[in-house]
Amino acid sequence: MKVGILTGGGDCPGLNAVIRAVTKKALDVYGYEVVGILEGWRGLLEKRTKKLTLKDVSGILHRGGTILKSSRTNPLQSPQHVRDCFQNLKEIGIDALVVIGGEDTLGVARELYGRGVKVVGVPKTIDNDLNGTDFTFGFDTAVNIATEAIDRLHTTAESHNRVMIVEVMGRHAGWIAVQAGLAGGADVILIPEKPFDIDKVCNLIKKRHKRGKDFSIVVVAEGAKFPTSEGQDGTVVVQDVEKDAFGHVRLGGIGNVLGREIHRKTGFDTRVTILGYLQRGGSPTAFDRVLATRFGIAAIDLVKEGTFGKMVALRGNQIVAVDLSEATKGIKEVDEKLYEIAEVFFG
Repeated sequence: MKVGILTGGGDCPGLNAVIRAVTKKALDVYGYEVVGILEGWRGLLEKRTKKLTLKDVSGILHRGGTILKSSRTNPLQSPQHVRDCFQNLKEIGIDALVVIGGEDTLGVARELYGRGVKVVGVPKTIDNDLNGTDFTFGFDTAVNIATEAIDRLHTTAESHNRVMIVEVMGRHAGWIAVQAGLAGGADVILIPEKPFDIDKVCNLIKKRHKRGKDFSIVVVAEGAKFPTSEGQDGTVVVQDVEKDAFGHVRLGGIGNVLGREIHRKTGFDTRVTILGYLQRGGSPTAFDRVLATRFGIAAIDLVKEGTFGKMVALRGNQIVAVDLSEATKGIKEVDEKLYEIAEVFFG
């Protein structure tokens, strides 16, 4: 049995832990050969691979990023690219494919499985917005990084009587914003699921000042938006209108827009910090190392069982297998009850 493994989409802490787990059990327990496909789906299209050995995966558990590298390549854009995927899998001799990624990467895996490729998925995204799993690995690390940043900004905000805007990642779902905002004691949290009224935000900040609080922390997800008129869903702030291979524009900048509006409407000194790729980098937390390892072991076990078209997932404290179609059917939005808890501390 020759098993291929690839990492697609944005990098995140914990990818190497999955690669290590899959490779270790495949080689030592099942006696399989493991082939790393470099740079995600691009590597499959270009037939760029590397045979993985125990030496290759030794000492990578704590490392961020991915030793296989990644890309946002979408082979579904072209019928010829889909044919190339099948042809290259055959030529390389891959019997089963372990795909580590988020909604886009696993969406490709779902389509290839529907056309006959033996695929097992592993959920990766710092946004935690994949259906079918309580948590994706990488999310806990991103939340801890954002929380530490909020903690640090608290001290400078208090020292200078400032409003501090902290922009975190979260294209369609505000999981990082809510979790880090709650943990960091944010005074306002804005997420993509709930278009916000800038006047209400400003009133919350003014309310704090009236109570003697001369500073405020506002956490905003990059995909948050405020409507231009009553009843409208609003539009996101983008860095670039050019779309990637999966049709996504590059988000970022809502923090700056929000900061200017808060300063204009309240007169309070306002500063903006955009965490950006800091949330993706560095070593994974212990939670993410363990979760990624459990996911990797479960994935190669599914290959051994001949169970394909599935994604490994965390439900409660158990690792289970869910259909790729379920995992990629839509975005897992922030739990309404969790946001209601956060709202108790607004203002």
